[in-house]
Amino acid sequence: MTTEMPLAQKLVPVLLGADLNCYNVARAFHEEYHVISYAFGRYALGATAHSRIVRFTAVPELNKAAIMVKTLTEFAKTQKQKTLILIGCTDEYVDLIIQNKALLQDDYIMPYTTPELAGSVSAKDRFCEYCQEYHLPHPKTVIIQPQSSLEQLDSLPFSYPVVIKPSSSAAYWQHPFDGMCKVYIGHSREEAETIIKRIFASGYPLSIIVQDFVPGDDSKMYVLTAYADQNAKVKMMCLGHVLLEEHTPKGLGNHAAILTEVNQPLMEKMKAFLEGIGFVGYANFDIKYDERDGEFKVFEFNIRQGRSCYYVTASGANIARYFVEDYVTGTLPEACYFVEEPMYWRYIPDPIVYRYVDCELAQRVKTCKREGKAASSLRYAPDLRWNVKRYLFVRLHEYNHYKKFKKYYHP
Repeated sequence: MTTEMPLAQKLVPVLLGADLNCYNVARAFHEEYHVISYAFGRYALGATAHSRIVRFTAVPELNKAAIMVKTLTEFAKTQKQKTLILIGCTDEYVDLIIQNKALLQDDYIMPYTTPELAGSVSAKDRFCEYCQEYHLPHPKTVIIQPQSSLEQLDSLPFSYPVVIKPSSSAAYWQHPFDGMCKVYIGHSREEAETIIKRIFASGYPLSIIVQDFVPGDDSKMYVLTAYADQNAKVKMMCLGHVLLEEHTPKGLGNHAAILTEVNQPLMEKMKAFLEGIGFVGYANFDIKYDERDGEFKVFEFNIRQGRSCYYVTASGANIARYFVEDYVTGTLPEACYFVEEPMYWRYIPDPIVYRYVDCELAQRVKTCKREGKAASSLRYAPDLRWNVKRYLFVRLHEYNHYKKFKKYYHP
């Protein structure tokens, strides 16, 4: 008679990345199942350094498919009789996992959609077409191809300033250059042309998106996280009202503080979209409220959990649990869970939030804190207790945000 190994003993999360996203996923697994995650990335980052819940290994050329497959295959050989769940924490790693599913499927659970659908929806230019097809409000958009004439900038169907970004984040970051930013704002036709030429000059081979700039500060931004199971049925949705974003050049747009909210019509609309296209896995939408017409405009669709995904776990919908209940235990509930519990999540010190958000939002933050409904990704007691190096890193990391906001954020 054989005894089945307890879940906590057989479950092994394997994460690609080393950033905050990676730590958030590892923390979710540790909170729910008390397991340590193994992470691989090209280089170490502070978010996962000196951690008890993440065992990180640097593999300098991990972004090359052959190296990634070899690394993961060799690791799997050391984990016999274990259940390995492979999760990408950046667009580049998610793309690599999806494109190499056939080579890894004997060793790993990979909770992702098909390569065909992934390639289609993750391209920002193609996503605009999906928005039109499924009647999702989105900013007016013009697509600039590498061979296109920039005379298009003379007759945009919207005025300056404009938002400029590559259609493929994964391909974009493979062509670094000085002054590289995650997203750009072109305040004039001349500035827009300069930005676009610099991106193409780096060797970036795909299209560039030019969009209508939706006015409003960070507090007009929203993030929606959803999980769709193996049968492409959405099982969880969590809407976050962004309070502040990072404003450093390479971090521009990264969420720094979030309050969860409920907007049932918006969530139902996005649920119908995901199920309509047959999507599987985590989806993450960037959305902005447009005061000009009162609509929520969808900016981007990421086929992974977002960098700020701990706001979901902290709200009661542990992101690791959905992976496990879908692919390991088969215990996912039939109905979709819409997160309604108010929760305040931040990656920065509270005084920065109080300084830059309006009084009404600051009061809601303080209410959440009084009620014990507040969380910070890096402030995880099991990882900080008697861990001096980790504790000092977290304190210094938070302190550095005072300088970053003072230098870069000018509302």
